[in-house]
Amino acid sequence: MNVRQMWAAKLAGRPVPSAVAVPANAAPTAAASRAAQPRVAFVGTVLGIDPSLRGTGLALIEFAAGRQPVLLRCQTVRVAPKYTMAVALGEIHRAVTAFLDGTNVRHVALEQTIYVQNIRTAQILGAARGAAIAAVALQECPVFEYAPLRVKQAVVGAGRASKEQMARTVMALLGHGRTLALDEADAAGVALCHAFTWRA
Repeated sequence: MNVRQMWAAKLAGRPVPSAVAVPANAAPTAAASRAAQPRVAFVGTVLGIDPSLRGTGLALIEFAAGRQPVLLRCQTVRVAPKYTMAVALGEIHRAVTAFLDGTNVRHVALEQTIYVQNIRTAQILGAARGAAIAAVALQECPVFEYAPLRVKQAVVGAGRASKEQMARTVMALLGHGRTLALDEADAAGVALCHAFTWRA
């Protein structure tokens, strides 16, 4: 069972297999060797994206050794329901491109869609994600995806944290004065999750 299948089983309430015992004289695996190495703090700028057709959150955060992360810029891409899906996707693409142009973004982090009951909602979310990822791909910037549960665990410390809890924690971590919109806080949370968990 791979990690993705284990997360899906855990979220569905199904049993997850326990770790397999490894003999004491067994050679360390590559994963174990990486885990034993001290983690190097992430340095650079991350664009966090929380994709949604009518309200995509964007947050650009700078990480440097020995200091608090700095929120450089954030935005919620609002597209009114009167506009078609094609117009909304164009606005998402345009906004992501604007965030990447003229900035030295090292990585882009997106919130992953794990499970959606409604097929129409899944298609819409997939299209919004596609518009954002296409804009990033044209800039040849590396993209990393994180499940919502992992983002909340990395940032808040609880996988079932509410959007409000996430927003409060993100603002505390960034030392940000004004209240962030929920979509912007989610985007910032994905960027923070990436920096906190990334390994070279």
